[in-house]
Amino acid sequence: MLMEFYLDFEKPLVELERKICELREYSTDQVNFSNDIQKLEKKAEKLRKEIFSNLNRWQQTQLARHVNRPFTLDFVEHVFTDWFEVHGDRLYRDDPALVCGFARFDGEPCAIIGHQKGRDTKEKVLRNFAMPNPEGYRKALRVMNMAEQFGLPIFTFVDTPGAFPGIGAEERGQAEAIARNLREMAALSVPIIVTVTGEGGSGGALAIAVGNRVLMMEYSVYSVISPEGCAAILWKDGTKGDLAAEALKLTARDIDKLGCIIDDVIPEPLGGAHSDHQAAAMQVKAYLKKHLDELKQLSPEELKEQRYEKLRAMSFIEE
Repeated sequence: MLMEFYLDFEKPLVELERKICELREYSTDQVNFSNDIQKLEKKAEKLRKEIFSNLNRWQQTQLARHVNRPFTLDFVEHVFTDWFEVHGDRLYRDDPALVCGFARFDGEPCAIIGHQKGRDTKEKVLRNFAMPNPEGYRKALRVMNMAEQFGLPIFTFVDTPGAFPGIGAEERGQAEAIARNLREMAALSVPIIVTVTGEGGSGGALAIAVGNRVLMMEYSVYSVISPEGCAAILWKDGTKGDLAAEALKLTARDIDKLGCIIDDVIPEPLGGAHSDHQAAAMQVKAYLKKHLDELKQLSPEELKEQRYEKLRAMSFIEE
């Protein structure tokens, strides 16, 4: 059951939808409000299109963080079957911020790795707000190596503000764990498809985002730092996140224009993925299938070379 949560720019639409629901409840055989309901539904549809066709970068950042946005386990439920979760890194403990395991995609076995946020306070604390510790990245690497051993494609779902910056995490080798994941992912000989579903924040995102194909959902964001973190550095004021978001150009549309970071933008249902998990998941599934079918045509060596060339193309030297 999703909690009721609305962003400021969604409130006019929410009020209209509530009126529609009220009219439906009060409608009877004797008192029929069908004509009024149809008029309000058309008005709501028009308003929805107006709102979501004119979102600025800060509003899209808020959408990417929406508490009802589908998380990794939601995509597991709607896109995959036979899910089996793997726990622990065999060195320290399990990290609930990063879920890893195996499932079937269109009947074929695969590996899944993804950040998992929480919706209520208890779950947010349990999942550490989707900020992994080193043991989370080591767990992910463990699953990646198993996928490599059995020749399974790997799907990763990115949605984190960043890796956890706590003292304990640093003591247990946070930077080393992230760097190792980057090296190992680059060297794997199986197809890797990365999907940024919400926030793609800093090295915490990049640690599971080295793939043959990198996709972004329409209202997701991808950046080296959060807008608030950027604002705190540039203006010494973390409340200026809206200004930083404009400067960072962190939306899927912005990243796609660069032409070298991502390979596709996945459309979301009108109103955002949080408004219809099933429809959003079906869109994701269609894009995953399309790219996996293409990658299946490549040999293990070609997969590694393609990934290497993709990373090299992200930078250039200007003399």
